Amino acid sequence: MAGAQGKKLGGSLGKLTELRQRILFLIGALIVFRLGSFIPVPGVNPDAMTSLVEGGGGLLNMVNMFSGGSLSRFSVFALGVVPYISASIVVQMMGSVVPSLMALRKEGESGRRKMTMYTRFGTVALAAFQAFGIAVALQKQTALGGAPVVYMPGPGFIMASVVGLTAGTMFLMWLGEQITERGIGNGISMLIFAGIVAGLPGAIAHTLTMANNGELSVLKLLMVTAAILAVTAFVVFMERAQRRITVNYAKQGGQRQFQQRQVSHLPLKINMAGVIPPIFATSLLLFPATAATWFGSANQSRWLQWLTTALSPGEPVHDIVFAVLVIGFAFFYTAIVFNSQETADNLKRSGALIPGIRPGRSTADYIDGVMTRLTGVGALYIVLVCLVPTFMQNAWHVPFYFGGTSLLIVVVVVMDFIAQVQAHLMSHQYESLLKKSNLRRS
Repeated sequence: MAGAQGKKLGGSLGKLTELRQRILFLIGALIVFRLGSFIPVPGVNPDAMTSLVEGGGGLLNMVNMFSGGSLSRFSVFALGVVPYISASIVVQMMGSVVPSLMALRKEGESGRRKMTMYTRFGTVALAAFQAFGIAVALQKQTALGGAPVVYMPGPGFIMASVVGLTAGTMFLMWLGEQITERGIGNGISMLIFAGIVAGLPGAIAHTLTMANNGELSVLKLLMVTAAILAVTAFVVFMERAQRRITVNYAKQGGQRQFQQRQVSHLPLKINMAGVIPPIFATSLLLFPATAATWFGSANQSRWLQWLTTALSPGEPVHDIVFAVLVIGFAFFYTAIVFNSQETADNLKRSGALIPGIRPGRSTADYIDGVMTRLTGVGALYIVLVCLVPTFMQNAWHVPFYFGGTSLLIVVVVVMDFIAQVQAHLMSHQYESLLKKSNLRRS
């Protein structure tokens, strides 16, 4: 009896070999990412760079958080995957406007490969441009104690920074693609998730120390904890929420007679765009604001200093621009990933129809109207989740930045990871049932 149970358990574990390998590959890739974040670009004073980032306020702290602390160490991963995300969104936007790229999108796998190639070229160009700007700006910076950030400014440092930071971004792009193919979850999202979570234990420990020393009231700490838990529960609820459109499938019986129609549903998510809108909106705001911070402090330009302050998290201009960008990218990305006309054509070919709606163009218009309303609600939900915790933290002066954007990314990535693990488990169970049915037939 025990031997039979052991064999059955061993067979079940053997079926999970692929899932185990994918999880181990994901863990190994994240370890490589963390190790690479400690490889510095040569020529930078680490203490002065850390002091510069910590004294840069919430803006540079947020950049440092998204890069997993790589910016404060000025490692080869300091740029993170932001250039890749920016390039991919730009290529997708052009794919909806430029006729030649629109034709590529319709060519299937070959077209997708060419679009990926254009995205990689754009990533190299953006990473090199950002690395050059950062290297030039750092040469003019000094830490709070007056120590220079760069030991030996000049063309040599600029070349080393451009090559090192660009190579680091390209490696992260490749690593993200490998995670998507051989691991579990979206690779780029996983890297951003790892960067955010990496700095969380230290921030929590520092906060608890302040509460223990009396620098932070226990009541305020409990309120922040309750707010984080409430926002997390709200994100989980909204990410699982769906609008189900009733669909009738005609079920044909014998002798060319139609029997009772089979009722099904077309599920439409409220947040079809996921975490792409806040990530891209943050990347667009971080680059000009960071450049304004470095160049503004060096040249003492009033308008650059105003831009630095205005684009800092928690400022009205930053919040308004962020909300507009999130709403715009939510509609844009949803239009890319979901085609109402294609969905209507698929329903028509499968003999399905929406009650009270004619097949074809009328169905497409109805689905498009539903998706427009859902996307509007989803965009407002993203803005609410991203900005409300930031308002609360600024009002309560919480000593670490773990705002709504990072919280949304962490929760959504974890939910996607769990969903993919469950999908792998279900596929193994389905394969097991097929094998059993084939054995019984034989």
